[in-house]
Amino acid sequence: MVNAIYASIWLFALWKWGDWRKLANYYPTILFFILGDFLYLYLLSDHYPMWRYVPADIDREMGVTNVHVSLSVIAIKYPATILIYLGNFPEGKKIKKWLYILLWVGIYTINETIDIKLNIFGYYNGWNLAWSILFTLVMFIVLRIHHTKPFHAWLLSAAFLFILWQIFDVPTSVFR
Repeated sequence: MVNAIYASIWLFALWKWGDWRKLANYYPTILFFILGDFLYLYLLSDHYPMWRYVPADIDREMGVTNVHVSLSVIAIKYPATILIYLGNFPEGKKIKKWLYILLWVGIYTINETIDIKLNIFGYYNGWNLAWSILFTLVMFIVLRIHHTKPFHAWLLSAAFLFILWQIFDVPTSVFR
């Protein structure tokens, strides 16, 4: 139920502010975004999670799991995010661009804070809201870079993930 409410909000936002006309231009960045989360789900989610969705009681009673919520986020929230975020990215002064990026970091942080307050999202292995904010900031910068210079985004992502891997002492056993 909670998952369906979130999906409905993102679908409405997509309908209202998404740039459907340029879907083909944004498609590679949507896939880039999705691949990142799939890698997290495969490598870490069950074996050494940093964060996990904890379905609300009503959702759990219907059999909804962390994986179901994650797949819903991947299928709805991420494409909606890219079509709105990149479709409305400001041109011109750098300050406008930075403020826009910070707006999106704020949107994702508010969303996560609500999830924490509702006990439908949990942190593990040293991760916390501060790390999520930093991750989200880097994520939105890299998503914009990916749209214009994909190779640079791959390099930046790999470097950032390597640093996080070291900081959080992720065991090599996650490679199964």
